[in-house]
Amino acid sequence: MTDPNDDLPPPSWRQRPKPVGFEIAYTLDGEVLEVDRTRAVDRVRLSAVEEVRFFFAPGNISSKGYKTRLRLSDGKTITFGNLSWRSLTDLDRDDARYHRFVTALSAAIARANPRARFVGGRPRPLWIATAIVGVLSLAMLAFFTLSAFQRGMNGAGLLGLLLLAASYWQVWPMISLNRPRELATGEVPDALVPGRGA
Repeated sequence: MTDPNDDLPPPSWRQRPKPVGFEIAYTLDGEVLEVDRTRAVDRVRLSAVEEVRFFFAPGNISSKGYKTRLRLSDGKTITFGNLSWRSLTDLDRDDARYHRFVTALSAAIARANPRARFVGGRPRPLWIATAIVGVLSLAMLAFFTLSAFQRGMNGAGLLGLLLLAASYWQVWPMISLNRPRELATGEVPDALVPGRGA
């Protein structure tokens, strides 16, 4: 009896990570991840993956960027995200396909190397530094805004409020979503890998 899944194509993900450059294709082939960079094809054994990290990584023209990073036993890393450049000013998002691929990849890594570490967010020192800078920046903007209103400079105060709201909208997700946390082996956090159920 044949398995109906035999006719399905293997899980894959394609991304153009930079505005200028080639598209990279990632294909799951059993216990191997094939990385096709157009000019070269690498085959990475999933048993060599020591750490899987999911994090929030907004870009210059999108605040909805997320990435997955694999750290291998030889120290090399493989990083890919949910955003793909179409042109110098246009991005493509296919969160549902991204989530399906990352889920299949994570399950395959957990099977190939049950000792692989799954983590969410940025490394703790980097996250602490980002949080300190972010909070200090918001505090300085709040002080500027309050001082402007106290001196009767309502235009400057309103501008300060606008900047404070925009900064909070950008800074808070970087702090809250990238909080360092340990995950269960094979776990894919929906907050850092969008597209589940889409």
